[in-house]
Amino acid sequence: MTKEKIIELLNHALDLEHSANIQYLSHAEIVEGQDAEPIIAKLKEIANDEKGHAEKFRALIGALGGVPSIKMAPAHPAKTIREILEVNLKDEKEAVDTYRKILEELKKEKGQGYYDFKLEHDVRHVLMEEQEHITELEVLLGKSGSSY
Repeated sequence: MTKEKIIELLNHALDLEHSANIQYLSHAEIVEGQDAEPIIAKLKEIANDEKGHAEKFRALIGALGGVPSIKMAPAHPAKTIREILEVNLKDEKEAVDTYRKILEELKKEKGQGYYDFKLEHDVRHVLMEEQEHITELEVLLGKSGSSY
């Protein structure tokens, strides 16, 4: 894998994070009902995490000599609390799958020249936080036990 391929994968991850941040903030504004406050707080907390992930990916891309993306992955509207939680859960799982793919590609690279331990560390850290988001959303949905 080339440095350019790594930058391409990181830019896709950045697009996902840009979209996730905005989506969580937008969804937080439409949550209503007696259980709204803790859900709004959780959505805003996760949005802040996603903003941090985007910052991390931008820094990694820049450190590799790339140009950070200013695009967004497709966003997913939702109206009810259940729809909001389900659509964000699906998106978190897509992010986890994407970051696992990046780690798999990095693992292949270990013995072939280009390899960056900070890059691996930072992607693993973001991946762990995304897995935590999955668990938090599943709890809010009343599901037990994460599949990730």
